[in-house]
Amino acid sequence: MYVIIAGAGMVGGTLARKLVQNRHDVVVVEQDRGVCEEITQRVGALAIHGTATDIEVLEEGGIEKAEVAIGALPRDADNLAFTILARNFDVARIIARMRDPRYATAYKMAGVTRTLDIGQLFVDQLILEIEHPTLRQVATFGRGKASVVVATIPEGAKVDGMTISDVAKSRHFPEECVVAGIYREADERFIIPRGSIELRGGDQVFLSATTEDVRRAAEFLQRTK
Repeated sequence: MYVIIAGAGMVGGTLARKLVQNRHDVVVVEQDRGVCEEITQRVGALAIHGTATDIEVLEEGGIEKAEVAIGALPRDADNLAFTILARNFDVARIIARMRDPRYATAYKMAGVTRTLDIGQLFVDQLILEIEHPTLRQVATFGRGKASVVVATIPEGAKVDGMTISDVAKSRHFPEECVVAGIYREADERFIIPRGSIELRGGDQVFLSATTEDVRRAAEFLQRTK
């Protein structure tokens, strides 16, 4: 996945490192030349020296082929300008961190896919949003190390008709991941996940585990035939 990040501060820099580790193509736009050099040498991402609100700088960073654009600049006004430019290049998914909730409407009008309140921001939540947009994180624990995530089982999924017990026994399902609940929209009911309960396409499954195990469990549940 080709990801362009505006800003290499604590959030942007850490996010770039984790995305590179997960084998994504990452470009970081940063005004501080020294930080750019550090990103290139220590993180392995391509760092562009310049402002992320300059259209020529973004073109140099290959924004026209970006699949995800992340606004991680210190000021909402700059993030907003960056997201508007990203939308101008038809970037499919635009995510911005928001410091001041008064900017929420402006971000929405600019076409931002998702805004994250800086007070609740965890890098793993961003990783989950970028790599698995079909998942919805509803809670985090241990400073973001563990999560409760809702994964919707697609129609035609391989697990359609499998019992919770069979899923738990699969070598592809993390041992430390717990199926905490199932919401079956067709019946409008919440199901306590006993071992004999069968999963169905359309079920919303509540998963609880470390962020990495939740990611692996969701991938297993959402595989199609």
